[in-house]
Amino acid sequence: MKRLFLLLFSPCLWLSVQAQTTVSVVESPNRNATSVNYTNYRAPLQQAPLLKLPVGNVQPKGWLRKYLELQRDGLNGQLGTVSAWLDKNNNQWLSNQGDHGWEEVPYWLRGYCSLAFILNDDNMKKEVQTWINAVLSNQSSNGRLGPDGYDGNSPDLWAKMPMLWALQTYYEGTGQSRVLTAMNRHFKWEKTINDDIFLKGAWQSKRAADNMWSVIWLYNRNGDAAILPLLDKLHNASVDWTMQGDLPDYHGVNVAQGFREPATYYVYTGQQEMLQATYNAHNEMRKRYGQMPGGMYAADENARAGYYDPRNGAETCALVEQMASDEIMMGITGDIFWADHCENVAFNSLPAALMPNMRSLRYITSANMAISDEKNHAPSIDNSLRGMLSMSPFSSRCCQHNHGMGWPYFTEHLIMATADNGVATMLYAANETTAKVADGVNLRIEEATHYPFEETITLTLHPEKEVTFPLYLRIPAWTDDVTVTVNGASQFAGNAAGKYVCLSQQWKEGDVVTLSLPMKVKSTVWQQNKSSVSVNYGPLTLSLKIDEEYEAHDSRDHEFVQDDSHWQEGVDASLWPCYVLRAKSDWNYGLVVDDQNLPVSFSIIRKSYPENDCPFTLEGTPLEFTAVGRQIPSWKFDATGMTDMLPTKFAPRATETTPITLVPMGAARLRISAFPREKE
Repeated sequence: MKRLFLLLFSPCLWLSVQAQTTVSVVESPNRNATSVNYTNYRAPLQQAPLLKLPVGNVQPKGWLRKYLELQRDGLNGQLGTVSAWLDKNNNQWLSNQGDHGWEEVPYWLRGYCSLAFILNDDNMKKEVQTWINAVLSNQSSNGRLGPDGYDGNSPDLWAKMPMLWALQTYYEGTGQSRVLTAMNRHFKWEKTINDDIFLKGAWQSKRAADNMWSVIWLYNRNGDAAILPLLDKLHNASVDWTMQGDLPDYHGVNVAQGFREPATYYVYTGQQEMLQATYNAHNEMRKRYGQMPGGMYAADENARAGYYDPRNGAETCALVEQMASDEIMMGITGDIFWADHCENVAFNSLPAALMPNMRSLRYITSANMAISDEKNHAPSIDNSLRGMLSMSPFSSRCCQHNHGMGWPYFTEHLIMATADNGVATMLYAANETTAKVADGVNLRIEEATHYPFEETITLTLHPEKEVTFPLYLRIPAWTDDVTVTVNGASQFAGNAAGKYVCLSQQWKEGDVVTLSLPMKVKSTVWQQNKSSVSVNYGPLTLSLKIDEEYEAHDSRDHEFVQDDSHWQEGVDASLWPCYVLRAKSDWNYGLVVDDQNLPVSFSIIRKSYPENDCPFTLEGTPLEFTAVGRQIPSWKFDATGMTDMLPTKFAPRATETTPITLVPMGAARLRISAFPREKE
């Protein structure tokens, strides 16, 4: 990873090209400029180089839109009629009275709210308004939003934090100023809580960054300096994410949320060591438990010493929380590292955590898993409950409600505004974006691509009049060279890995920018995990293709439902089955590699792009790859029935090699992605 001082102080590399276009290669958009089009970071906050566009300004197309539509019709979109925790009868989030008033409603609502405004779905927006109106109307006289819950003797602020994020999205979608008023009163109430009971309890002190981010968001819009001291109060009550060589907590979801707390505090204080501490915390978790592909770590629910094999995995909650943190860090720093990491999780880990129709999900997803069933696999995984690996609409009430923010938030950050009144392409997928550039000129950008399954991205610009502004193109760190053309004329060709190619010119209607990101096969050796090897093709990690057998079960069966998940009365359970996935083909292969640890006899098979826009399935993936493996007969399932740990180099191997097929990791719900390394 680049050192922080490079990110902030590395000079631009200026290139001489055609007179009408200025091309530069930069580490970050200009953080010292001030946007005249979008909400800036007010003094004394640090100005950020990237600003998120309002919800709905980025309209997804292609596979991403298809996945959001599946989400709307699937578990997240229909959960209000399924989950007992979202039952409108006896719900504290609607009336301040009743049985249900914890994290489930706000967990669900923040993803659902974003999805509603992105898809501009009137029915969904009406549902959002029902909940938001209740939260705002029932605000306590002292300013508290939401139920009067407690964690021991401490007011429970955790359950309110995701609701604040939902309110932020609702404000972006509606512009209703009452949201700002309500949030301001809530934060002034938080300031009155005695320090000795502030953020005490199981979750609050680990997740203070979520609350801090909402304070920053509000201050940027209302300028009320009276709420800024709350940032000190929250930071002082937070667990210490700045510690050297360790982390204050190893619960997987807490890490995915909490590690950015110092960087959030940096926005207020300007202390560089705080920003660096977030990089350190991110790296520390991966040094200890993240020696595996897919961007995540072997936390299961709580990471444990000695349990860091790639058969241990991450909660679906942790996946979407990590992506959200990456997206926030993109804006704070402008560092392409965070965009690369977000895509790593989004393309390689998140799709496989969900059934293709998004009507059920898996609580824990691993880089290596040859079984996905309902059994209790403790102590192989850190949870003694059944159903941790099965695909279920009732996998766990946390992931059940929280998973919905993953793809909508990803969509919102595809293209971002820059502080110098331009735009930046940050995450790549087909979309149509509207933004203001220069001194308020309206711009529409059409982005056409099948990325990450192809190398070319085409941007067609539609400004309302000819206008000059900077267009920043993110160049991922995994590509060795890149080409950029404008209207067919070459503007840049070379290595800009991990930087931006910035084009500044007078843009006119119909200008076409073409970006080519050559994808090559590369490998990573995971020294901590028995020197296992993973293979990447561009942003895609590859997995062994395993024939997957899906076995449907009744979700009312006690064996397939976790105790903390409950139906609403009258739900048709036949519409919401659970699935057990079993391997119908051999999976226990090492990967034969050469002296550079690249797979031998490697070739690419390109297939037609799927007509149904569902490329993250074995049937729909347009990319397959051939390689050679060597079977390891002793690598089987362990005593709990779970995929066993990676075999040692002394485990007996087959004498002959076998042709194997690799597929993108995100398309494989059963997969081996970290392979024992076999020499030719």
